[in-house]
Amino acid sequence: MTTLKNQTNEKIIPSWLILFLAVACGVIAANLYYAQPLVGIISSSIGLSANSSGLIVTLTQMGYVAGLLFIVPMGDIVENRKLVVSSLLLTGVALAITAVSKQAVLFLMASFAIGIGSVAAQILVPFASYLASDSSRGRVVGNVMSGLLLGIMLSRPLSSLVAEFLGWHAVFALSAAAIIILAIVLSKVLPQRMPTADTRYAALLGSMWYLLRTTPILRRRAAYHAFVFASFSLFWTTVPLLLSGPVFHFSQIDIALFALVGVTGAIAAPVAGRLADRGWTKPATGIALGTVIISMLIPLMIRTGSITGIVILVVSAILLDAGVSANLVLGQRALFSLSPEIRSRLNGLFMAIFFFGGAIGSAIGGWAYATGGWSAVLWIGIAFPITAVLYFATEKE
Repeated sequence: MTTLKNQTNEKIIPSWLILFLAVACGVIAANLYYAQPLVGIISSSIGLSANSSGLIVTLTQMGYVAGLLFIVPMGDIVENRKLVVSSLLLTGVALAITAVSKQAVLFLMASFAIGIGSVAAQILVPFASYLASDSSRGRVVGNVMSGLLLGIMLSRPLSSLVAEFLGWHAVFALSAAAIIILAIVLSKVLPQRMPTADTRYAALLGSMWYLLRTTPILRRRAAYHAFVFASFSLFWTTVPLLLSGPVFHFSQIDIALFALVGVTGAIAAPVAGRLADRGWTKPATGIALGTVIISMLIPLMIRTGSITGIVILVVSAILLDAGVSANLVLGQRALFSLSPEIRSRLNGLFMAIFFFGGAIGSAIGGWAYATGGWSAVLWIGIAFPITAVLYFATEKE
């Protein structure tokens, strides 16, 4: 299968393939967050102590970062379809193991493997950029990333709802089946892409530090998004604690519905891609960073436990998700405008750096809420994007 070309010999990626890649990325990325709202019931089920329960999410994240640094760069030297399918098969097996695990060690090992295999989504994103023309790359990447972001945002409420009715084991069993089916379908519909670079794997990894040092746009875009993703993780780690507390008394299903409403912010991703295609990356970045600041500021200025307070939190969640979604697409669009031979490595570095920022946000969130309450969380959440804006102010045309 190949992409079509128009009369000007410009590549045209079929609309159905864009949609399918978006869905695939969402299904894959969701695996990173299914366990987050289920940490309590999983840890008690597998005999993990309360002090160690954080490892359930942390090891998945560590596996993902490892995959970003050691698997995703292989997209520059290994046939991409084979790399994607192999990663998904690993993920499917690991998910199946977690679904039947009754021991903590086996579950945690499988969680790490889930993180490694889930980087298949970050192989598919640059894959889509290769298939698109220069004039449509932002739109294509934005549409595919909107699917990935929807998967991340829907994963928490979906796992809560499935666990409520079928138990937590069913969450991982259903995902394992979905991933295996996805691997089979992708092996049939994805075109082959054999990179032209003739580089050994060791040299490939060694070149990543060089790319980080010599690619200013990578450092800048990764820093912007590390700060906003820290706020994103901070908010979504602590807002369930606020909603389930004595002020709002939300149930698990209520929290799931709240998270579902926030998903609407993902519509900003394709919009940002179109703005980038028109050459408006810099003003769009300023708007995205400002939106994240406003999302943290609104609930700090207007605080109430009434229906108004819930509405304010919903608006905050939508704005936060919109700002983060837009900034992510703008960053990837900028990186994918660089040499095709290094896109997988650039994407791996970009994702690893900002994902590390998100891990910091999650870690600080629990501590901030326990020691200073919701206000402390919001002030820290404001400080992150303000730092990004200060750095953004130094960007030259």
